[in-house]
Amino acid sequence: MPSVFKLNNTIKHFDWGSPKWIPGLLSLPNDEGKPWAELWMGVHPEGPSELAFPAGSVSGGPRLLSGLIGQDPARYLGEDVAGEFGELPFLYKLLAADQPLSIQAHPNLAQAKAGWERENSLGIPLKAPNRNYKDANHKPEIICAITPFTAMAGFREPGEISKRLKAFGFPRLTSLITALETGGDASSNTAAGEQALRRFFAALFALPAETRQALGEYARGRGKDASGEYAEEWKYAGRFAERYPADPAIIAPLYLNLINLKPGEAVNIPAGILHAYVHGLGIELMANSDNVLRGGLTPKHVDPGELTGILRFAPFKPEILSCGENSSGLFRYPSPCREFSLYRMIGREGIAGEGAALFPLSCPAIVIVVEGKLAITTACNGENLSLKRGESAFIAPRKPLPVFSGDYIVFIAGTGTDL
Repeated sequence: MPSVFKLNNTIKHFDWGSPKWIPGLLSLPNDEGKPWAELWMGVHPEGPSELAFPAGSVSGGPRLLSGLIGQDPARYLGEDVAGEFGELPFLYKLLAADQPLSIQAHPNLAQAKAGWERENSLGIPLKAPNRNYKDANHKPEIICAITPFTAMAGFREPGEISKRLKAFGFPRLTSLITALETGGDASSNTAAGEQALRRFFAALFALPAETRQALGEYARGRGKDASGEYAEEWKYAGRFAERYPADPAIIAPLYLNLINLKPGEAVNIPAGILHAYVHGLGIELMANSDNVLRGGLTPKHVDPGELTGILRFAPFKPEILSCGENSSGLFRYPSPCREFSLYRMIGREGIAGEGAALFPLSCPAIVIVVEGKLAITTACNGENLSLKRGESAFIAPRKPLPVFSGDYIVFIAGTGTDL
């Protein structure tokens, strides 16, 4: 039975996407100039991967990856993964942000289950625009840069936020500054810091419509004349105001950490962390969920009460994970999740001792080629599959392990290494 399956994947055309990056990686035309925002790899029902059988073949089998796995979960996932999750537990994506995504956070597992059951009991349709919970799963995630990539993630320290608000110079933000500076020394008291951030967030959403409009006009001017210590913050606030002129979240660079990733660098985003991806092409890997609670920079539904209920009101700056400058071999990006682990693997054909390598994982995995060409060979049944740049495949756990050869850079999504 085959153990390696080439995939055809779903494209999402959200308006913040890039018309160039994903089509360029896949070597596909985009004559209409549509934004290609995400490519989904996995079994999520909102964007399931199909099995790409050879042209002219008649398999008689399932067309979807989810159908293949459903036929024999123990065979295609391995007994441990099948026993714990019952399905492929991760969702794998290419993400191309030409414009900023909505500011958002994702629930933990208990919050997701409670929200899913509550909205079901209220009879809110799954496709309704005011639906917050699309499934009962949590959504921790990791984002890894393919191009230079800018993100915002995690609250700054209350004192740092206050300092930036004062330097920003818009006079109608005194309620936000007061919220941050009332109730004791937030820098040395965890509880005081949490309460300061909660008050700040409530005050942000309470800004009157007139103040929001004036804030947008001010931010546009501040962004055009950005200079000094906080020039990057002013620049992004101005850009956000051009797109969302009356949204209080345009000052998100003042209260969230700005993160600039070089190609190959990554950050983990745990549940409950407020964040947004601003610009760049990246690899995104997460638990198999589409639960998103938004906090601004979007025309979509924003539910401040529900968002506040799942947020972690504590300063948080994600650690930048770097694979270094290694010219070949395997690198695993550390991740705390059992559902997924992300790897980068480089093969250099023609270098002594590096012409071929065993596939490093004994769990279900999806591999995507971002540079070069990859040949996958299995000893058990003589399978041979060639993938070029932009192509992907599902690899079921088998022994002996498949062999990778060629000149390539690939990213691999697998389950947690302790499974």
